[in-house]
Amino acid sequence: MLSFTPHWKDKNSELLVKALLSLKTEEEVWRLLDDLCTIAEVKAMTQRIHVAKLLFEDTTYNIIARETGASTATISRVNRCLNYGADGYRTVLDRLKKEAEDEKQTNT
Repeated sequence: MLSFTPHWKDKNSELLVKALLSLKTEEEVWRLLDDLCTIAEVKAMTQRIHVAKLLFEDTTYNIIARETGASTATISRVNRCLNYGADGYRTVLDRLKKEAEDEKQTNT
């Protein structure tokens, strides 16, 4: 049983989650995103994850806005989700940070 259930969960969203979990390679993810999303939708998601990464690194709103082109409203929304949301951003960013640290140790 899930400890978190989004308010928008339904049979179609369950199918999407199962589809995402079935992907095994980076190429499969690229292919699904290409089929599933418009360019604008992918760009919006990439902007938000970039904003979240910069916020996670304690970058200021002004620098984030300049670097990403995101509005202060978008930055604020991502910041709210990062700090008070469902921990999706934090889970991904923690894992990416750990992977980068592990890779750095392996290469030294």
